[in-house]
Amino acid sequence: MDLKALIREIPDFPKPGILFRDITTLLRNPQGLQYTIDYLAEQCADFGVDYVIGMESRGFIFGAPLAYRLEAGFIPVRKPGKLPAAVHTVEYELEYGMDRLEMHQDALHDGARVLIVDDLIATGGTAVATAQLVERSGCSLVGFGFIIELRDLEGRKRLPADVPIVTLVEY
Repeated sequence: MDLKALIREIPDFPKPGILFRDITTLLRNPQGLQYTIDYLAEQCADFGVDYVIGMESRGFIFGAPLAYRLEAGFIPVRKPGKLPAAVHTVEYELEYGMDRLEMHQDALHDGARVLIVDDLIATGGTAVATAQLVERSGCSLVGFGFIIELRDLEGRKRLPADVPIVTLVEY
């Protein structure tokens, strides 16, 4: 299936000069969504995953059904103040400032095998920050999965070199 044909391009969003890759058109297509989850699961099947982590918010969309397909648990990583129990927190740099992510301290068990999933990798900041949360939890990061990779932004160079990266669509 040609996933690129299902991803809408919106010029000058959120600001002039940016070509936004809109996945809502992929999500509304039942066959496209099913293919995306099935294909990502196929590509990650050999990782031996105990948990899939998805980052707020689009990582939830793909992470939860992927966890189901891989017979793994799903762990949400959230923006500050959204989780009710004790959390691990990581602060990270964005192009335009700083941000933070949080994960429950009791979300993962020591030695768990973890796959990080998000809709897109651009500069890699969010994925790197999430990898730090996995490390703090005493777990093994066994892979990254992204629907879209924006190659020119070189985000994969910031990710751990020894961890496999699966991307379904590259621009």
